[in-house]
Formats: sequence, structure tokens, C-alpha cells
Amino acid sequence: MRLVGVPLTELLILNTVSARPALRVPPRVVLSALAFSLSLVFGMAPAVQAQEAPVSVNIPAQPLGDALLQLGSQTSLQIFYSQDVLAGQNARAISGNLSPEEALRQLLQGTGIQYTRNGNNVTLSRAEPTGGTVQLEAVTVTAGILGELAPPYTGGQLATGGSLGLLGSEDVMDSPFSTVNYTSELLYDQQARTLADVVVNDASVRTLTSAGGFGEDFQIRGFAVGSGDVSVNGLYGLVSSSRVPVQILERVEVLKGPGAFMRGIPPNGSIGGAINVVTKRADDEPLARATLGYASKANFTGQLDLGRRFGEDNAWGLRFNGVKRGGESTLKDGTQGLDMGALGIDYRGARLRWSADAIHQEDVIENFRSQIGWQPNVTELPSPPDGDINFYPGTRLSQRDSTIMSRLEYDFTDNLTGHIAAGYRDGKVRQIFPVTVSPSGVRQSVDQDGNFNVMTTYYDSYSKTSSGDAGLTARFSTGGIKHRLALGATYLKQEAGNAYSTGSAIVASNIYDPVDIPDGPAVRLTPQKASDTTLTSFAIVDTLSFIDDRVLLTAGVRHQRVEVDSFNTTTGARTSGYRSSANSPVGGIVIKPLHNVSVYANLAQGLTRGTIVGDTYENRGAVLAPYKSKQYETGVKVDWDGNITTTLALFQISRPAGQADDNNVYGYFGEQRNRGLELTGYGELVPGLRLMASAAFINSELTKTPGGVSQGNRPAGVPASTYNLGLDWDTPWVQGLSLNGRAIRTSSVYLNNTNTLRLPGYTRFDLGARYATTIAGKDVVFRANVENVADKKYWLASGSFVTNAAGRTYMLSASINY
Repeated sequence: MRLVGVPLTELLILNTVSARPALRVPPRVVLSALAFSLSLVFGMAPAVQAQEAPVSVNIPAQPLGDALLQLGSQTSLQIFYSQDVLAGQNARAISGNLSPEEALRQLLQGTGIQYTRNGNNVTLSRAEPTGGTVQLEAVTVTAGILGELAPPYTGGQLATGGSLGLLGSEDVMDSPFSTVNYTSELLYDQQARTLADVVVNDASVRTLTSAGGFGEDFQIRGFAVGSGDVSVNGLYGLVSSSRVPVQILERVEVLKGPGAFMRGIPPNGSIGGAINVVTKRADDEPLARATLGYASKANFTGQLDLGRRFGEDNAWGLRFNGVKRGGESTLKDGTQGLDMGALGIDYRGARLRWSADAIHQEDVIENFRSQIGWQPNVTELPSPPDGDINFYPGTRLSQRDSTIMSRLEYDFTDNLTGHIAAGYRDGKVRQIFPVTVSPSGVRQSVDQDGNFNVMTTYYDSYSKTSSGDAGLTARFSTGGIKHRLALGATYLKQEAGNAYSTGSAIVASNIYDPVDIPDGPAVRLTPQKASDTTLTSFAIVDTLSFIDDRVLLTAGVRHQRVEVDSFNTTTGARTSGYRSSANSPVGGIVIKPLHNVSVYANLAQGLTRGTIVGDTYENRGAVLAPYKSKQYETGVKVDWDGNITTTLALFQISRPAGQADDNNVYGYFGEQRNRGLELTGYGELVPGLRLMASAAFINSELTKTPGGVSQGNRPAGVPASTYNLGLDWDTPWVQGLSLNGRAIRTSSVYLNNTNTLRLPGYTRFDLGARYATTIAGKDVVFRANVENVADKKYWLASGSFVTNAAGRTYMLSASINY
């Protein structure tokens, strides 16, 4: 498009298309009176400027002036500016179906350039100078929490950066760590149900359990990461310790490697990596979306997603999500239900930013997918049964979680920002729980042919968690060196309780033809306090920038204190405990020999609170002392013209190995050392063809074992190689139709440290399609996905336990913006 009589050096005309991904969520029948009230409020809210229709935008990384010229040829906005406004500025690549204004925002992000809009006319101007690095850092500090999230990378499935706790939000190319940041667009296009469906997109991350189980556990770089160690908005212990529904999530941020420095010790001390989820906030564009979903066998979901901003400059935001799910699960005679409501409120002021979340979640599963162990004399596993086989018919799991949290940020000056965050969660779990035993009632696992005896217990538990975080961030320069200095403190207090109510009836069963578990005990005990854990820390870190940000150096240390007490759940007496402290340093460097290449290295330490020894060991109930782990990592990241980003990472993580000795006493005997190579690539191969590909190779070894027992063996549950390949394609022959597919490969693992019992590897294929259209003036998206297309039967391993993976699963949904 051209403007007559206006010199090109003085004026540019642009069109901008919103890259805001369409969130997909299922319609709610009216989850509660709150949902109904909010629906009325949002429906009657004053009309705002009509939402602009998204258009296809594809602009590679280049000087900002050239990018604006291309935007002008692809959209309808007319943008006016003087040439000095753009001097020396470059634009990141953007692509996808975007609204014009959103496309403009993405091109201008981080440039310090402001704009005003009147209809399709846009005027650019330079922001008032506040110190070269200050403005960039202000964006960084707030991104991913209260301010603007890092923009999506080309293709929209991953973001260009994410939050790293005390280190702030960093662009992937500026971070000395390996991270993956998934957007809500990916979550909904893949019809992810829980967090586990999201993180499995990367080869370095594997789920150790399958759909419909007691909970979801993960493995990152060969080390277990439990759901209880997932943080939300930077705070630990505030999401369900069993499973996290995607309906509350805007972003999923995965850090590979120990994360104790960034946010303090996680409650269960995971060291392979860290997962942080970011809750939804209202966008500037009003949102009212309903979604209906179906999953085989016959499980239905309804969701209502409402978002709107109010007040001067849209300072106040309100986002509500309500979910109702119920029906048959993927197991025979199983049902699975979810009732969830989540309300997010936020305020965006010139200097003050505040948010608050309230989340209530209730899950009920009749016949949950269980794990089984094997007798010591088993040397070869039987073939896995069908994915819908339930080893223990008659089990039941119900859990209830209520969470409130809030965060406040304030810019004391242009160079000094403070924050404080706090939250509380109350969680309760009730289980009808099977225990495999011998005919005489002594614990015994499954034999070579899949035979076992089972007794029913009631296992009920609770946890009460308070979590907090506070800190200051200062940005300044000393000579030609820029600094981002951060001070932080974290606090977590968690009380956990449980009760085992043991039955007496025993029945014989088999994994291929299971029988109903027997009746449970006549008396169901009330959970009593079993442990108290208090984790506190103080940290300082400085990120220095040299040579026009071509060299970034990070150095810091966190002092952490661990206090753990265990209690007899019958008498209430304290049985053991400890008080311990340690320092966890971190160091990282990023060197950019070219503008699109980052070479990085880091040294990080993890600290894990001591394990409370389980009932199957001679020293049951003992509390082991905390232990350290250490990671060395180096790698290179390349952004290929803003279309594809590739990374290569080499790492080594070592930690004490937990195992039992010859007397069945559990302790930290020896060391587990994982050395690995990771390769990843994501973005758009060509316009409309999105890629996520990754591979991980791990040389895992037991070292320094007492008496050389199992020396050099592979630790239980660690695969030697994993692969992922995902493609998402906008078909050229049908407007709005997209096809996607994913392949997930995991090599074999051992189920014991003696390496006498091996679990075969597996490959899973998933397929999907979606169609975006307009019906009666409303935007509608239909989605269809099939997981495990080939109905592959395979075992999933969690340490020395296994479960049968879910079989072929169909998922359908339709969402409408009204």
C-alpha cells in the first residue's frame, strides 16, 4: 500500500496482525453461581472496539525499518514516524495469524519505541530516556509474572523466553541455561489435559506415569521430578501434588538442570530440572469462550473462559476459568471427574503491579491406574497388558486442593524494583489403595507370570503449605559494564499427615485377568501429622553485561536452611529430624560471537532435603540428611534468521544415589552420575509448517558404590536415548485447516541397579487436526486428536515400579468465542 506525496524517509505504512494465539477451552454448563454471575457481567460489559480479524503475517528478523515496510505490505495499519526514531533498531521475526496491533507490538517490543493509534493511523515516537539498560530490564523483570509475557517465537508454539526466578525473565538467547517455554497455543492445539501432556514434547523430559493414575511424575535429564516440585508463578507447593490441569495455564516453563538457586529448594528436592507454570491473565482484547470436549472412552468436559480489562488504560484485569469433567476413563469400569474454578485478578499501573489467584480443584477417579513392583527373582518382564487393564478393580482416589496466592511489584525508581509474593494451599487426598502381599499377609510383589495377592488399605493424607518470595532488583552501570543485581529470600513451610488403615482379607489375582480387590478395613483412621518441613533461603546474584551485551556473566550464591521433623502418626511423638544449612552457588556465561549465536556454560548446585525412609526398609521412618548435587553444562544456541532456533547442550549431573544395603537399610550409598548430550530445534521450517524436534543421549552410571556393588551399572529407570518429532501444518488447500503429528521414542531402561531386569523401549505416535472457521459471525475452532494411534502396548517405569501405558485415546473438542 502507498501514501501519495509522503516521503518514504518520513513515513511508513503498516498493517499489523495479532499473533495472540486463540486459547482453546471447553464450555461450562454453569460451573457455579460465580461462573453464571461473571458470564452476565462480562456479557453486559460496555462494548469495546471490535476485535480485528487476524491475518497471516510472516516477517523475518531484520532491521526494524525493513520489517515495518513488510508489515505495511501485509496489513492495513498506516504508521507514521521520523527516521531517527528507528535508528539502529532491529526487529525479531514474527509469523502466524495475528491482529494488526499485536503484530506491531511484537515488532516494537524491547525497542523503547511507543505508538499511538487513531483508527488505522499509527504514530511512532521515542520513549523518554530513562537510561539505556533500565527500560529493557523493566520489561525483563515483569515478563512472565505481571507484565508482558515474552512474545511467542516464530510458529507460536514456544516463547522467546521465560522466568528464571531470582534471575528474572530472560530471552532464551541471553540465558546461560537450557530452557523450553511452551505457550497456551500449543497447550490447546494438542488438547493437553494436564501438565504431563505438555512437558513430554521435549526429549529430555519423560512422564513416568500414564493418564488416570494416582499422580503425575516426570523425569528430566534422567532424574525424577515429582508434581509436588512444580512451582506456580514462581512459588513452590501451591499446585496439586497429583496433577495440574492445563485450563489454568498460560505458559509452561521448563528448566533443565538443578533449579535450587533460582527459586530455592523444591519441597521434594528435585535436581534434574524445574517446571514453573504461569497462570492466566486478562488480555487487552475481551474474551468470552466456551468449549465442549470429548475423550475416549466417554469422558466429557465443559469449560468457560472469561477475560476482560477495566478502568483507565485497562489497568484492572479479571480472568475466570471454570471446568466440569466427568464420564468414563481410559480404564475398564473407570470414571474420572474434575471440578475446577480459577479466578485471577491483576492491576497494571505505571509503577505498581499486583496480581492474585484463587484456585479450587476437586478430582475423583474410580479405578485409577496403578503401579506394580516385581519379585527379586524375576529376570524378564511379561508382556504388557492392554492399556485399559486395571490391575486392581475397586480402587478409588479423591483429592481436593484450594490455593490462594498474590504477588506485588513496585518500581521504587527507574532502576530499582521490589517484589513480594505469598500463597497458601490446603490439600486432602483419600484413597482406596491396594497392597500386594504374600498369602500370609507379608508384602510381596508380582511374580514372573503376573500373579499376585492383594489386600486393601485406606491411605489418606493431607498437606498444608505456606510459600513466600521477596526480593529487590537494581540496574546500574559501572564504567562500561551494566549490572542487574538481585537480592532475594524464599520461605516454605509444609505440614504433611497421613493414615494407613490396613485390611485383612486377601485375594489372588493376575495382571491379565485381575479380580476385584477385597473389602477394606472396618475402621478408617483419620490422618495425623507425619512431618514438618521448613525451607528458607537468602540469595544474591549479579548479571554483568559487556561489549554491547555480547558477553553476559552471571554469578551468585544462595544460602539455604532445611529443617525437617518426622512424627509418629499414632502417638504424635517426634521420632527424628535435623537442622542443616548449605550454600548453593551458580555461575553462568553467555558469549555472542555473532548476533544470532550464543555460546554458554554454567555451573549449578542443587540441594535436596533428606528423604523420610519408607515402610519397606529396616530403618523405616528415619530422616536422612540433605545432600548436594552438582551440574556442569555447556552448549550453543543459534537463531536462524528468526525462523528456527537450534540448541546443543552437553551436561554432567552427579548426586548421591539412594538405595538399600545388604541389610535392607536405605541410605545414600554411592553416586549417580548422568552425562548427556541434548539437541533441539523449533520454529517454522517454511511459512505454515511448524517444527518441534529434540533428542537426548544419557550415559548414566553408578559410581563410588560401597564395596563396588553395582559399580558402573546404569541406575534404575534412566533411558540411554530419547527422541521427539512434532510437526504442525497449515494446509494450503483448505483455509483454516491444520494437521499435526508427533512421534515419541524412549529406549529401554533397567528396573534395578543390578541391571538384571530390563524394560523394553517404546515408540508412540500421535495425530491431530483442527479447523478454524466463522459460524454466525462467531469464531469457532474444531479439534480432533488421537494419542497412541497404533494402540501400542508398553510399560512405563518409575524407579523399580511399572504401569501399563494408556492405549489409543480419541479427543474431540469445539470452542466458540461469543
